Amino acid sequence: MSAQPSPACMTPSTEQERVFQWINELAHPESRETALLELSKKRETVTDLAPMLWHSFGTTAALLQEIINIYPSINPATLTAHQSNRVCSALSLLQCVASHPETRTVFLQAQIPLFLYPFLQTTSKTRPFEYLRLTSLGVIGALVKADEQEVITFLLATEIIPLCLRIMETGSELSKTVATFILQKILLDESGLSYICQTYERFSHVAIILGKMVIQLAKEPSARLLKHVVRCYLRLSDNPRAREALRQCLPDQLRDTTFSVCLQDDKSTKHWLHLLIKNLELGAVQPTDPRQIGMSPLTS
Repeated sequence: MSAQPSPACMTPSTEQERVFQWINELAHPESRETALLELSKKRETVTDLAPMLWHSFGTTAALLQEIINIYPSINPATLTAHQSNRVCSALSLLQCVASHPETRTVFLQAQIPLFLYPFLQTTSKTRPFEYLRLTSLGVIGALVKADEQEVITFLLATEIIPLCLRIMETGSELSKTVATFILQKILLDESGLSYICQTYERFSHVAIILGKMVIQLAKEPSARLLKHVVRCYLRLSDNPRAREALRQCLPDQLRDTTFSVCLQDDKSTKHWLHLLIKNLELGAVQPTDPRQIGMSPLTS
């Protein structure tokens, strides 16, 4: 009878073997937390981690279980830092799946982003909740970065726009930035621009939130956030009805020198702002009833 190999001999010797071992450990509740943490550290370095996660037995179910387990802690708001860190490790792996071209479509077909929306609906400003919202936004941000029509079509069929708008109004600077980036990517798609410019209510909601952000940015400047806000305005100005409305409701802070210092080293945003003002000046007509052109004037 041959001797049993020692535990040391059975230890995985390569990174890929360790990754496979951690993926297998996701299926077991007692080893899942450590596996989540280790795999989340590898999502930037292991090229095929997304297909490995998606096609391994029970892994997606385990990640969704981590998400669902947190639902009772978001209402009432009792989420702890430890709970937040653990579920965010699971979310980072889902972001990896959302980013990969081989798994993005099936990720959407399974409607997995909808499991994240309860996190985006939270309003608590504590660090665990802020981290949870930011990481959830990261998954949606990974989807829209692909610039694929199927992503925009999926998102437009959900409540992502009002969720992003609320975060743009009330979130931290970083969460506002990611949420505004998501709105920007939706607007840059023709179907997204058409959707937002289709009704007075949608126009008005977007314009009011963007206007409030400009007013706040005038008090607390952030070049990174302002960049995405200006790009949203510029894209809206590509739509004739929106352009007419923006002539009446664009915040004065974007027309004067309020942001000159903030943008002095940002050539791209200065260029976009110049194009925006130029778009609004070209073919200007006498003011009409905003409801006829799709948007109400913004009051600060």
